[in-house]
Amino acid sequence: MEVRVRTPARIHVTLIDLNGSVGRVDGGAGFAIDAGMVVSVRKSDRTRVTLDGSLKGKTWVDELVKRAERVANTFGSFEVRIEKAYRPHCGLGSGTQLSLAVAKACSVLRGEERSVRELAEIVGRGGTSGIGVAAFESGGFIVDGGHSRKVKRSFAPSSASRVPPPPVIARLDFPWRVAIALPHLSGFSGREEVDLFSKHCPIPVDEVREVSHLVLMKLLPSVAEEDIEAFNDGIGEIQRVGFKRVEVAMHPEIRELLDHFSDSVKLGMSSTGTAIYTAVDSEVEGRNVLRDVAKFFEERGVECEGFIARPNNRGAEVHEV
Repeated sequence: MEVRVRTPARIHVTLIDLNGSVGRVDGGAGFAIDAGMVVSVRKSDRTRVTLDGSLKGKTWVDELVKRAERVANTFGSFEVRIEKAYRPHCGLGSGTQLSLAVAKACSVLRGEERSVRELAEIVGRGGTSGIGVAAFESGGFIVDGGHSRKVKRSFAPSSASRVPPPPVIARLDFPWRVAIALPHLSGFSGREEVDLFSKHCPIPVDEVREVSHLVLMKLLPSVAEEDIEAFNDGIGEIQRVGFKRVEVAMHPEIRELLDHFSDSVKLGMSSTGTAIYTAVDSEVEGRNVLRDVAKFFEERGVECEGFIARPNNRGAEVHEV
């Protein structure tokens, strides 16, 4: 038997509270899109990872192969085939989606009934933001409630936080297509990401309150009412406050991009970068945005690719073959 898992990708809008004065830290807002990974797994006498033809030769897949091997070895001996993937550290949540896909497939092959959140604890995902775990679980637009300071006492990214995923406190179907530009710039990971948290946290509480206000009274209502203009306005405002302000400031080209387009198109940066996104009403509108963003980066000597994704409101799909 073989188990095939198709994941979403996720756009991470913002972390909410990296101050912690009310007794919780982290919290996050984001949404799932149909642009994820496809992984097939079957039992084997030893763990090995293979790649479909389109992925062979790409240097960035080495990191994905190593991650898939580590996760599979946690459950036993399996053959993992990565059929579709996107490059890591670009803001689309590859680490969580690949880890959960492999873990889910392995657990099914072992005949285990494990929830997504149990699997996330096993593979060490969701220790800061819970958006990636919830995107895999059910898709949609998600707000999570962060971690109690009784459980998590420090400010740290998920890669350095071995605590359970946070609770989902709001989940709505996401109604729009999303235009996503991927400039070839380096995102933050590992030691760099840990240092980013330690240097800039705690975030001033007045900025945390502003982010909370935008999430509660602008993003969530705009998704519920399908008001795309209000949603994109809220995304634009969030880029300039809280920890998102810190993340954007690490990428001068992206900060310049957001300022350059602020009067015409409201853009956001996912996670610590470098994916740029905006919700769009149509394919034509999305293509026009991607064309303009690509031109901006190309004029500065930065290659940029892009695509238009539909929302994912169902989470990962798991099939036994």
